[in-house]
Amino acid sequence: MPGGNPSGIHQAFPQSVQPFFESVMATKDIVLDHVSIRFGAYTAVDNAHLVIKGGEFFSFLGPSGCGKTTLLRCISGFSDPTEGRVLIGGQDMKGIGPNKRPTALIFQNLALFPLMSVSDNIAFPLEVRGVGRKDRRKRADELLEMIALPGVGDKKVHELSGGQRQRVAIARALAVEPDILLLDEPLSALDLKLRHHMRTELRTIQQQVGLTFIYITHDQGEALTMSDRVAVMNAGVIEQVDPPESIYNRPKTSFVASFVGESNAIEGKVASQAETLVSIETPLGRLQGQAAGGRQYKAGDDCILFIRPEQLSIGDGLPNAVTANWVKEEFEGNSRQLFLEANGVPLRLSRVNLGGTADTRSGAVVPVGFAPDQAIVLPHGVLAGA
Repeated sequence: MPGGNPSGIHQAFPQSVQPFFESVMATKDIVLDHVSIRFGAYTAVDNAHLVIKGGEFFSFLGPSGCGKTTLLRCISGFSDPTEGRVLIGGQDMKGIGPNKRPTALIFQNLALFPLMSVSDNIAFPLEVRGVGRKDRRKRADELLEMIALPGVGDKKVHELSGGQRQRVAIARALAVEPDILLLDEPLSALDLKLRHHMRTELRTIQQQVGLTFIYITHDQGEALTMSDRVAVMNAGVIEQVDPPESIYNRPKTSFVASFVGESNAIEGKVASQAETLVSIETPLGRLQGQAAGGRQYKAGDDCILFIRPEQLSIGDGLPNAVTANWVKEEFEGNSRQLFLEANGVPLRLSRVNLGGTADTRSGAVVPVGFAPDQAIVLPHGVLAGA
């Protein structure tokens, strides 16, 4: 990253910084106790009930308008629940404003002051609290060292790169020694490469300072890469809360299966079930997959079989064999995306790019298949983007 040492943040904190964080290592659980938030007749959040553990990197993931930012504002104290309670460290937050809660909030636009120096930006919350200039400068210098930007305190914000400004915003939030850092899509304005770099740095900062991070995003890559656990939201409802691998590999609803990552969704009706193996009748013939979460189905139940593009293979003699027409191929650098069609059902197959040239079998008939234990069968439900 220009103007800074991108690897410096991954080093252990210097001794001068350690005392600053000793008081914030004992983090607090956040409880959303059946929280509903309504604006007139519109329900933005519907009966959210979960515990965010102290010291956890927790993400709310979902499309725009699903209620995740509304929940963040409720945790931070900028809005109140219509029903239910928010508890932090066992204390009901009702009537406690944002400035009295053990939280700090980083907005999408970072809200740094362009006419102030970097150090003054970081120290501004301390100035508001009446901390003397000498102590403010000392704390700012410690935090700049922590975020691997020593010596830039006298610069103006416009002299920093996007990633450096992001780190300054984090340092300013940490200056007030919060127990909980709330981040509302803070990487959305950065380019793709810098977003990837910054999500690694954010996770490293969180692990080293031991604070609770609550992160709002619609970017699946951010949520899956950084989080200890993820809550997937849709239309104000929390559909699933689990570690990232469980969210991706073992989705519990059709929305989660279709929203997180790419997935082929094949609708059908249950023919039979033997333990966790479910046979379903589909437009592509009879296919088999695993019942998600040990669910029991009855013959005739409407369901959807989900199979990831990377789990589809081309070849003869495969299980769950399907004959498909080759539509097109798209080159994405590290992978090739193959778009197929079988009896009116679109299928997508992903292959790692091993070099060579594009396959030009447009219109050709190809055999594809997948292992039953790689497919998830879920009850028929709302799909993402539907």
